[in-house]
Amino acid sequence: MENLEATSELQSRLSSLSVSSFSGIASKNCDSNPLDRLQSTDLSQTVIYPDNQTKMDDNSNTKGLQQPTEKGEAPSEPAVGGDSQESNTNEKSSLPGEREALPPLTPATTWTSMNLKELKAKLRQEKDSVVTVYRGDIMTVHVPTVPEAKRVCWEFATDGYDIGFGVYFDWSPVTSRAITVHISESSDDEDEDDELEGPVIPGDVEKGSKAVTNSNLGEILPVYRQDSHLAVQGGSHDFPGEGTYLLKFDNSYSLWRNKTLYYRVYYSA
Repeated sequence: MENLEATSELQSRLSSLSVSSFSGIASKNCDSNPLDRLQSTDLSQTVIYPDNQTKMDDNSNTKGLQQPTEKGEAPSEPAVGGDSQESNTNEKSSLPGEREALPPLTPATTWTSMNLKELKAKLRQEKDSVVTVYRGDIMTVHVPTVPEAKRVCWEFATDGYDIGFGVYFDWSPVTSRAITVHISESSDDEDEDDELEGPVIPGDVEKGSKAVTNSNLGEILPVYRQDSHLAVQGGSHDFPGEGTYLLKFDNSYSLWRNKTLYYRVYYSA
């Protein structure tokens, strides 16, 4: 009888207690709205975000990668030019194997004259003014600049046939004031100097030679065949600085004919 009364009293006490009376235990009705709960921090489980939360996260990540800009102002880009560009230019100019650009040369002044007989008669009386340029050869007259003058002048004519003629300037320091003449075959001339980037047109039969090549050589008048048998060919050029003029009389294109050349070179103040 006493056991029954004890059991009845214990049941009545338990029935009066609520589940929420114990701390640390949540009510089951919280699971009805799982989106209002904090996400699980268990990294072993895959977390599934709702659509609206995913969009918010994407936007926040994008904002974190971009720099804020004022209204109407484009995002800043890396600067191009300035000191960086100058440094690149300096690096390129200092690369080994590159050569510095030569100073520009002004064009030559040229003219023609019909006084063929007069010039030939006068030059026959002067020493070394009448020469034979043999077939396949190139005659180069080296004329150094001198302090007493300001320009170089030339005149020439031929008997019976034309001849190629061109003028170049060698910027190398002058070591002798003597005017010298150099005779070479066209093949020798090309083998000696094969570095000039002259305006050569392949297949141009009006040119007497392909190119004159030298790292210090500038072109004033390219080699072209001149009608020196019909009129006196003359010209002049102001000194661009210290150096040596190369006057080329080119007969390399001729396979059979030697050319008799009448010429003179002189200075003018």
